[in-house]
Amino acid sequence: MTVYLVGAGPGDPSLLTLRGAEVLSRADVVIYDRLSVTSLLDLAPADAERISVGKQPGGPRTSQSDINALLVARGRAGQQVVRLKGGDPFVFARGGEEAAALAAAGVAFEIVPGITSAVAVPAYAGIPVTMRYSSTSFTVVTGHEDPAKGEGSVNWEAVAALGGTVVVLMGAARCRPICDRLIAAGMAPDTPAAAVQWGTRPNQRTLRATVATLADTDPQPPATIVVGEVAASDLAWYENRPLFGRRIVVTRAQPQASALAAELRRRGAEAIELPTIAFEPPEDLDRLVEAAAEVGRYDWVVFTSPTGVNRFFKHLRDARSLGEARVAAIGPATAAALAEHNVVADLVPEQYVAEALLEALADEVGSDWPGRVLIPRAETARDVLPEGLIAAGWDVDVVPAYRTVAPVPDPTVALLLAEAEVITFTSSSTVTNFVDTYGADAVPEVVASIGPITSSTALDRGLDVTIEATDHTVSGLISALEDFFTR
Repeated sequence: MTVYLVGAGPGDPSLLTLRGAEVLSRADVVIYDRLSVTSLLDLAPADAERISVGKQPGGPRTSQSDINALLVARGRAGQQVVRLKGGDPFVFARGGEEAAALAAAGVAFEIVPGITSAVAVPAYAGIPVTMRYSSTSFTVVTGHEDPAKGEGSVNWEAVAALGGTVVVLMGAARCRPICDRLIAAGMAPDTPAAAVQWGTRPNQRTLRATVATLADTDPQPPATIVVGEVAASDLAWYENRPLFGRRIVVTRAQPQASALAAELRRRGAEAIELPTIAFEPPEDLDRLVEAAAEVGRYDWVVFTSPTGVNRFFKHLRDARSLGEARVAAIGPATAAALAEHNVVADLVPEQYVAEALLEALADEVGSDWPGRVLIPRAETARDVLPEGLIAAGWDVDVVPAYRTVAPVPDPTVALLLAEAEVITFTSSSTVTNFVDTYGADAVPEVVASIGPITSSTALDRGLDVTIEATDHTVSGLISALEDFFTR
């Protein structure tokens, strides 16, 4: 087997390379440091062992020799090991030392380069490290050495004399002596400078000054320091995203939670995934199997969720089994799930609630005899739709396709609730399970609901709903969040 030294990039999980994601997906064990993004660990198999060897400033630390020994031991044990390191493993990350230890021990290894913070972090702050005619080179140096002691391998005089852009990594704690040393070496005190804290992450903060005043802004680690004419550039894009810096809790079930979280991150938010529901097969699975086998006998098949679609189609031989049956979907997300199975919904109501679907079915059928309808849905759900159809003369079969259960609470993620600004609820089940698991007092200040049914449940559980999506979809919920924070 092989030990992979993988660069995790500077922080934004979407900056992980395809090769990095590939080896993570096959890992037996992941050994990661403090600056690795926690969500990247989700790319590893669920049963993969995860070992933190992060170095906490002023706190407990795992020595480099112990890390080397751990990599060698796990490699010799025949495991596929991923050593996940912030940035690039060969740029001030001691990846060379780890590779040398593996080579000396005869353990096979591979280097998977990562995007270094020296380039990515300035880019996320809108600072190009080079500009034609003004900065045609850039120098990357470590700020880990103390310039005030006059020791170390960095020749600050040469760095200052070279011109172009100077990028200092791991230099926040020594910002003042670094800047003083550059000025003493001949750099003009009014040279533009910037420090980008937590670059490429939703809590990114860009401090702009000059080389003489940058230390007065008190940059905190982790920070990337940029000195040179380019530091005056303010081509901001990342920090201008509509939900930048907002900490938003996502309560959907996996993998739906990850999809919503990804959309929120694309808009600059820090998405905290805290699924409050999970899906399991219904207790009477035989009924679902029988309904799928006889689906061609129905006039209509009505789906009220994407999960119902996917669970039902697992037991359908193929789309031709639907025969003459027409298909209705409660909303566009459910219709999209049908489309993934090559089935186009015949009916989608304008409002994505059971009441609107009931009305749309009545309009579609008109004066014709309603006929037979199959509703594969959650084991526990509102009865507005089947009761309304029965009252209108339909022959209705409601078949449980799945049941929702509350997952085991995650104490680690739950700690983040205290700092979260918003919580999103996409169904009544997410509201009920969250309150039952964590309590109403744990709910963040802003409650965002996908629609009136979910809002009603939230109000019944004592929550104040701040935001309700007009369009009762995930896209509508995100738009409502953007509108709220824009106002």
